[in-house]
Amino acid sequence: MRKLKFKVTGMTCGACQSHVQRAVENLPGAQHVNVNLLRNTLELELPEDAPVSQVVSAVEAAGYGAIPEDSSSAIPTDTATGQDESLHLRARILRSLVFLVPLMYLAMHGMLHLPCPATWETPPCALPMVFTQFLLLLPILYFNRVFFVNGFRRLALRTPNMDSLIAIGAGAGTIHGIFLLFRLMTATATADWELVQHLRMDFYFETAGMLLVLITFGKWLEAKAKGRTGDAISRLMKLAPQTAVRLEKDGQETEVPIAKIAPGDLLLVRPGTRIPVDGVVVAGNSAVDESALTGESIPVEKSAGDGVTGATVNGTGALQVRATRVGEDSTLAQIIRLVEEAAASKAPISKLADRVAGIFVPVVIAVALLSAFCWLLTGHPFVQALSAAMAVLVISCPCALGLATPVAIMVGTGRAAELGILFKNAEALETLQQVDTVVFDKTGTLTQGHPAVTAVIPADDLDDAQLLTLAATLEHASEHPLAHAMVAEAERRNLTLRSADNIQALPGEGIAATIDGTDYHFGNRRLAERLGLELDGWSQQMTELADNGQTPMLLMTAGRILGVIAAADLAKPSAAPAIASLHGLGLRTMMLTGDNERTARTIAKELGIDEIRAELMPEQKEDILRELQTTGHQVAMVGDGINDAPALTRATVGIAIGAGTDVAIEAADVVLSSNHLRAVFAAIEVSRAVLRNIRMNLFWALFYNALCIPLAAGVLYPVCGLTLKPVFGAIAMSLSSFCVVSNALRLRKFQPSSQADSATPLQLWSATLKIDGMMCAHCQAHVQKALEGIAGIKSVQVSLERGEAILQASAPIEKTQLRQAVSDAGYQVTSIKTSMSE
Repeated sequence: MRKLKFKVTGMTCGACQSHVQRAVENLPGAQHVNVNLLRNTLELELPEDAPVSQVVSAVEAAGYGAIPEDSSSAIPTDTATGQDESLHLRARILRSLVFLVPLMYLAMHGMLHLPCPATWETPPCALPMVFTQFLLLLPILYFNRVFFVNGFRRLALRTPNMDSLIAIGAGAGTIHGIFLLFRLMTATATADWELVQHLRMDFYFETAGMLLVLITFGKWLEAKAKGRTGDAISRLMKLAPQTAVRLEKDGQETEVPIAKIAPGDLLLVRPGTRIPVDGVVVAGNSAVDESALTGESIPVEKSAGDGVTGATVNGTGALQVRATRVGEDSTLAQIIRLVEEAAASKAPISKLADRVAGIFVPVVIAVALLSAFCWLLTGHPFVQALSAAMAVLVISCPCALGLATPVAIMVGTGRAAELGILFKNAEALETLQQVDTVVFDKTGTLTQGHPAVTAVIPADDLDDAQLLTLAATLEHASEHPLAHAMVAEAERRNLTLRSADNIQALPGEGIAATIDGTDYHFGNRRLAERLGLELDGWSQQMTELADNGQTPMLLMTAGRILGVIAAADLAKPSAAPAIASLHGLGLRTMMLTGDNERTARTIAKELGIDEIRAELMPEQKEDILRELQTTGHQVAMVGDGINDAPALTRATVGIAIGAGTDVAIEAADVVLSSNHLRAVFAAIEVSRAVLRNIRMNLFWALFYNALCIPLAAGVLYPVCGLTLKPVFGAIAMSLSSFCVVSNALRLRKFQPSSQADSATPLQLWSATLKIDGMMCAHCQAHVQKALEGIAGIKSVQVSLERGEAILQASAPIEKTQLRQAVSDAGYQVTSIKTSMSE
């Protein structure tokens, strides 16, 4: 099967959308047919050997046009269609008003008591007055001929739409007026002035003109509002830089179009400019603002070896970047493609509107004819019957039904993308708000995904630094995750490692090596027991650490234990507030992990998770989700690894976090650009907001038609004498579609609730300063006070022993400002290292 996309021309309402849908669905082999009225697109899947021409022929046979589109373009650039339509409609309105204003003056001056020559009211002037109205109507009919051309063509093809209703209504008023005009000529020629005075009150030339202008005005309002529904996608498109600075092999800088950048090219990214493509930093240091793609406002520090994403904004430092993914493979292009596909897809909730729209227009025409017949049957004049039929035709609004769902989905998915939440289709957007259970993978999702040192407990004759230096020296050459944790902690504390000889890995136990002629062992309880060491008081400490989900390791030499160092995969700071926020929505939470039961329970208790399942294989995770679904639960699965892919596919909605593997992202229905778990809460809130908006739109569209069509037909006339003139029907119809689109546009300003914002900590910018010149506690206090005086600083820790200061801030602070503050206190900063933390 291959996926095809077409631009459909001629669609004006929900009935048109339904006609195209049915025509294409009848093609042999056609699957997943999706017609989008808002974007005038058709997407479907066809067998490889099926010709594209059969789709075009089917659409044309239904009375519309279809133009194949290239669905593989990386970043589309045509965003002016809605604006062009708006300008065209405005021009039509202005031209029509030139003739409508005098037409209305001539027709309504008596009713509105407008100034006019006295002779206008005399019977002999009736014929020239009415004929002048007819002449003024002709240009209005011409300017708005599209209603008649499309409307009667659809009638001939037996696929009537909204244009058909307008054409019948305005056409009936015009033809009736022409018939009366001939009778008026006869009455004037025979000087039957009583008949002349009677006939001059029954013309509908001004009504026909007003109907066309009002409906065109409503379409103009609708087009302007619809043009704003794609603002999020347009903003994403504008993020893409048009040029890049390429560093040639001879060192020359060349500015080239972005389309000419290839993987492997070396690019220069100057401070304050957008990074042109995805790549890896080769040289330089800077803070990169990724907020446009991830929704996180705090810039991220980048240095050699770090990956960068195209369209993000470089900070104050210059970077040299090696291009890795360009064109349609870039992150930005993939985000835009996901947002567009989601916006073009249909939610299950739209099926009701589609069914109603498919039969709506024929039913309205039947109701109009029936109402006219009833008026005539009850003895009322033909003019009154015609007025009721015209009111029914023009007040009905299939557009509101057709737009109720797609406009909300397009705006909602666009807003979600700005928040770093990518829905792959509208079904995921609708289904997510139905979930009652959120299941999390542990490692890398709820936790950092790598161990970190959590406790350093030396023997009485050692200090923390000495114990950690020895352990890191032993583990320096190892690739084990726990070894990386030891070395990383030593580097963080700026400890100098020593040299080790005779390094020997002890599988399942630890490691052994010789340092400065002394043999050391570093490993678990099993290693200590094999060496014949008595744990004594260390045993209780190791048990306590293990009970808290940490992995304790012993450093041993010459028959004695030198201390314990523990490491653990720590929970993300955002995890507990995110879980609390989900509980606030009434959702049940569960954690699945392949880790041991004790560690899993520790993490679950810390985060407040309702239920855990530990020591699982990947296929067992899928079985648990199937079990939950069998008992009636709607389940969302949040994961990031290859082993999560089966569970993500099985879940009602699979959610992959931003740092996840390509396999996990491919298997998921929702992709979070950020690693911040508050995005899970935000995604559910977006889903609920969009579905709430769709229900409001559908209620308005159905309620409006259910109320207004009987009112226009005259059902209240026998009770209270109330009827609805066609002009007011046209006003109501014009405003109905505008109200639906405007209601959906409110989603552009959607913000996740304050519960998530207040519960979730912001990312913090951290800096470690190496400082020369501190000699005593007074020096330490001076540096502390100087740094605390800088705006934005959240916390400062100054260590006299290590000659450093560690500070945290809510936003990055210029290094020159930090150096100056310390210098003003009388000391010197020799180096500054910065990082981001949740």
